[in-house]
Amino acid sequence: MAQVQKYFEEFHEAIRLGRFDEESTLREKRDIIRQKLRNSLPKEFADHEEDAPAFRFADQGSYALGTGIKPIAGDFDIDQGLYFELVDGQYPDGVVLKQRIRDALEGHTQKVLIRRSCVTVFYQRADEDQYHVDLAVYREGAFGGVPRIAKGKEFSEATNRTWEPSDSAGLSDWFTGTLSDTERTQLRRLVRCVKRWKDENFAAEGNAAPTGIALTVVVRSNFAPQYLDALAGKVDDLRTLKSAVEATISSFVLYLEGDGTQYHRARVQLPVQPYNDLLAKLTNNQCQQLYENLVKLKDALADAERAVDPVDACKKLRAVFGADFPVPDPADTAAKAAPTILGSSASA
Repeated sequence: MAQVQKYFEEFHEAIRLGRFDEESTLREKRDIIRQKLRNSLPKEFADHEEDAPAFRFADQGSYALGTGIKPIAGDFDIDQGLYFELVDGQYPDGVVLKQRIRDALEGHTQKVLIRRSCVTVFYQRADEDQYHVDLAVYREGAFGGVPRIAKGKEFSEATNRTWEPSDSAGLSDWFTGTLSDTERTQLRRLVRCVKRWKDENFAAEGNAAPTGIALTVVVRSNFAPQYLDALAGKVDDLRTLKSAVEATISSFVLYLEGDGTQYHRARVQLPVQPYNDLLAKLTNNQCQQLYENLVKLKDALADAERAVDPVDACKKLRAVFGADFPVPDPADTAAKAAPTILGSSASA
């Protein structure tokens, strides 16, 4: 088979958020917001004749997991957790805390919105969003336990304002725990590849696409590293990803409606509280589209694996991953066949 590992790594470098450009800008926005809230939140509570609870910040989401990618369309983002230490009965309505945060950030940017799961701070240029920071609001007690996230919009009915368990730290531990440094690096690379696959193969608008966290859980749950050279620790992204995609496809169940309509559906359970199904919001038709796109991805990976010429293999991969997946110049690929495979076992 053609040797394409170097092209997976080049693709990864093209799509990942750079440590010294986009990520540094996002970190700067994050740090400014943190300091602004440290300075302004106590006064905001005092203005409402309330004692300011102790609070802390934590990185979350793809930034914390190290799986962020450059968006094809839209703005860059970073997720932050804002954890308040509260006693029982204090702030039963978490939206109130979101309002305090929004008001404390007044004047910082032109647009700060209270959303169902967070407060979002937008940074704009010429009235277009360039970056945004999502601040998820949590309550935690002095004696530990799983934190709870504030759900609800500013004008939601009382029944839609809730505190729900959310173990962001536990998710990070689950994602990287038990893996070697080499395996963690490969896992993050493959998660980024699958996220770009999603962006290339699903509509950017609406809710038809699986979420980034759903794909992250899918890849991690089915991650079984394959090697080009096990002794040297040289991993094989193509076969590792193909194995994960095949395992994901096998988890789908075929359902038959009374009118003869068929669709495939799978459950992707968050591995930490609240243990919810991360595909629950997809309609049956959307889940069927996800299944069909996964089959196309699997077929492309299989075709690339069978290819002898790296050019042909990379063309198959570009068809599903988009134009950022490199295709070598035929003149630069004198050796058409891959070197002998020295090891191909999955690591424990």
